[in-house]
Amino acid sequence: MNISPLFAPFAPSVSTVGSAIPPAPTATDQRKGMCMHRKRWAAPLAILLTLGTVAAACGDDTKSSSSGATTTTAAGTDTGGKAGLTGMRGTTPLVKLGDDFKDRLKTIDPNLSDFNYAAEAYDAAIIIALAAQEAKTDGIDYAKKIYGVTKDGEKCNDFKSCDALLKDGKDIDYEGQSGPTDLDGNGDPLKASYGVLEFGTNGCDKVSTDSGVKLKECLDDSKTEYVTADAPKDKAALPDRSVEGSRAGDGVLKIGTLLPKTGSLAFLGPPEFAGVQLAIKDINDAGGVLGKPVEYVEGDSGDTDNKVAPTTVATLLGQNVDAIIGAASSSVSLSVIDTITTAGVVMFSPANTSPKFTDYPSKGLYFRDAPSDLLQGPVLADVIIGDGKSKVYILAMNDDYGTGLAASLKDGLEGGGATVLGTKIYDPKAADYSAEVQAAKDADPDAIAIIGFDESSKIIAKAIEQGLKPSTFYGVDGNMGNALAENFEAGK
Repeated sequence: MNISPLFAPFAPSVSTVGSAIPPAPTATDQRKGMCMHRKRWAAPLAILLTLGTVAAACGDDTKSSSSGATTTTAAGTDTGGKAGLTGMRGTTPLVKLGDDFKDRLKTIDPNLSDFNYAAEAYDAAIIIALAAQEAKTDGIDYAKKIYGVTKDGEKCNDFKSCDALLKDGKDIDYEGQSGPTDLDGNGDPLKASYGVLEFGTNGCDKVSTDSGVKLKECLDDSKTEYVTADAPKDKAALPDRSVEGSRAGDGVLKIGTLLPKTGSLAFLGPPEFAGVQLAIKDINDAGGVLGKPVEYVEGDSGDTDNKVAPTTVATLLGQNVDAIIGAASSSVSLSVIDTITTAGVVMFSPANTSPKFTDYPSKGLYFRDAPSDLLQGPVLADVIIGDGKSKVYILAMNDDYGTGLAASLKDGLEGGGATVLGTKIYDPKAADYSAEVQAAKDADPDAIAIIGFDESSKIIAKAIEQGLKPSTFYGVDGNMGNALAENFEAGK
């Protein structure tokens, strides 16, 4: 899988349905659940973590002793031979998707093997369409309805049934493919589901990559656990932000995407594009919005290094889109959010997790259905502590995502009784990570959290070279994918 940031900008294209996109970098297979149970713990952020027991076949993957107590067992057991990723664990926002939804995504992109954020991207498009239907306009006023269609009404889980309720004059509560989509007054989700993932060797012969490489190690689906997290209760009481500005509609809802085809998060692009396109197909098959088919304009977000996003945003706004779904990268979104919202256009991200967006002055036009890292930090902390680790070193990339998640993780670890030995903020474009790894090793941790993107493979390779074991490493949504295994095995 090539996730190089050095590609030329992608020219947006327009359609009314959303045809299959050209093959793009793919990564992690959607994970299946396993039975698990861990103890709850309270973090000072007052975030309630509920580790769900997932109905699945429990047997050899059970990680408890005969007495039923939680133990630090197979999580991190290294295999023989050359050291690799086996035993590395981490978290990512993830729900247990149904096979039907995954099969339908593959009708949009037959090469799809990764489903991260596909559900969130799908739900973003559906929520936008339902809000426009209720507001009876594709102009700026539909933004006022986005909060309402996600909570406090009659539950429905697809565009067609929700639209029927709206036409009957009923309030709706859209429960989407990504689970409950209730948004608080700041446009943040009130609930979240995370997958706890682990690298191994099981099933790697079934993992497809664009380059055709057969992976020796991959994410082991049989070891995936699911965790739910709720935002603090006071978030639910926040009043909806007022919408500022004016922009008239033209009667045709047009949705643009600002998602990664290039750059350090390119592996997240295919499932996100497929999710949006499938949603638009479902909407149009059900009659469209305002009596007309929804139109679609596809664009590349790139990353903050290749600086594709500003050009793409200018193109999307020039084509009069009513909403932009994206970006995946928090830093990319922050670089263009003012341009988008000043134009009176809704920005809805399926993957932004930086806490900065919670209080960002977005004129009431920014929304996301990916949870803030204020939730992911404690979830990862609970995993680390549950594995019996108590001395943690954090390596985090120097951007809004990396520093924000590092702070949240630190709070969660300390709130759970662990010690954070140090935090090193690094340059994700550095040529070598020997100094960073040495600093972590010298601290003598029993766990190292790596918060980064595709450069994580270089950090891990250097750590193994210095004698650290994969069972020491913990990752996050920016790196926990089969793209990491492919890059690691290729020496990238």
